[in-house]
Amino acid sequence: MSNTLRNSVQLIGNVGKEIAVMSFESGSKKASIVLATNEYYTNNKGEKVKQTEWHNLTAWGKTAELMAESLTVGSQVAIQGKLTNRSYQDKDGITKYVTEVIVNEFFKL
Repeated sequence: MSNTLRNSVQLIGNVGKEIAVMSFESGSKKASIVLATNEYYTNNKGEKVKQTEWHNLTAWGKTAELMAESLTVGSQVAIQGKLTNRSYQDKDGITKYVTEVIVNEFFKL
């Protein structure tokens, strides 16, 4: 089995807020993207309900540049990437945990 299948995520959704791009001294770039995906279901009263999930995405290098150039808030996009988990300490010394998708490829729809 290919390693790319072991940790693979595919999402189609809409960009939820303006893409933040950071440039590093090395010349590399990082883009942080928030993606909204919607699912619909009918509740026990027969009402159609929309459930929105928010996903944190990170793109690096040329992918980061292209995403920042071509996507705006509300853009519909398909992404392929992998899940990662990390932690950091906030200003109060509290450990925070983050799950995000590292984007390998994207397609504006």
